[in-house]
Amino acid sequence: MKKTIIVTGGAGFIGSAVIRHLVKNTPHDVVNLDKLTYAGNLESLHEVSESPRYCFKQVDICDAEAVDRVFFELNPTHIMHLAAESHVDRSIDGPAEFIHTNIVGTYTLLEASRRYWSGLNEPAKSAFRFHHVSTDEVYGDLEGTTDLFTERTPYAPSSPYSASKASSDHLVRAWHRTYGLPVVITNCSNNYGPYHFPEKLIPHMILNALSGKPLPVYGDGSQIRDWLYVEDHARALVKVATEGRLGETYNIGGHNEKKNLEVVETVCDLLQEIAPPGDYPHLELALTSSVKHYRDLITFVKDRPGHDVRYAIDARKIEQELGWVPEESFESGIRKTVQWYLNNPEWWQRVLNGDYQLGRMGAKA
Repeated sequence: MKKTIIVTGGAGFIGSAVIRHLVKNTPHDVVNLDKLTYAGNLESLHEVSESPRYCFKQVDICDAEAVDRVFFELNPTHIMHLAAESHVDRSIDGPAEFIHTNIVGTYTLLEASRRYWSGLNEPAKSAFRFHHVSTDEVYGDLEGTTDLFTERTPYAPSSPYSASKASSDHLVRAWHRTYGLPVVITNCSNNYGPYHFPEKLIPHMILNALSGKPLPVYGDGSQIRDWLYVEDHARALVKVATEGRLGETYNIGGHNEKKNLEVVETVCDLLQEIAPPGDYPHLELALTSSVKHYRDLITFVKDRPGHDVRYAIDARKIEQELGWVPEESFESGIRKTVQWYLNNPEWWQRVLNGDYQLGRMGAKA
């Protein structure tokens, strides 16, 4: 049955991947609800922006009246809530925005959803779903080398970012338990892929390497993360939103545990193979003649406060219940990612110089 799906934060990295997947691979109508903060980029949706099944609403999820208007105007069947402040370093430097967006924003959206859902008639009321998208960082740090985060792992967040996401997860569960709001929750591992904002580890390393800048690695680079290709994640999210069991949590991981240093070295080696130093003059970025290999740019810097050592996801539940498994290995996904950044300098150059933010006041639908 055709659905109307609101994706909050749909101009962000994961949100835009979800919208591209929905428009390209499903019959559903899609509403992009995004405030357009620094990390929101409508240019990430150019492939689908002209589709008659897509529309954009520039709305802050903390603005209850604006959210109410969108709900009652467009009659959504599903809310996929991805809007969030998500950069750990930014949360350490300025946690207030993370508290406001991730906690207050989720509360506001839950209440708007409850008002809207309570007024629906059957069968629309039974069909409605609120899907909250979260992170494995709420679980904190894994002590053992073989331990995995499961859906029953106790929460132990380490940063202001992960604490704010843990808080929002608890709010969603409470609204399900107290008010009966039909919800599902997902917690994912580290995402990577096309259209990733350049402050994040992998795109930051790609673009710094191409410009001959240092590649800063926290501590000794031994921190381990499970890496999930963003398009695999998008498929999983749509699966959970449309087929997941009410009140359940599903962990989504890529089965790709890598040390941070190993990730950076892989990026360097792929660039060395695909774009040797000085071979991409059309990017107007070239290494200095003193650097012969991208690995020479790796620089170890002071570790950040509260840096978790290891995350790893047990994704058996979503595989067994919903039949989802990642299609990309880390080797195939990282090669696609590096190649995408080499093939799409216009996108990331406009992000780096700020041009992607021009004309935002006229973007509101």
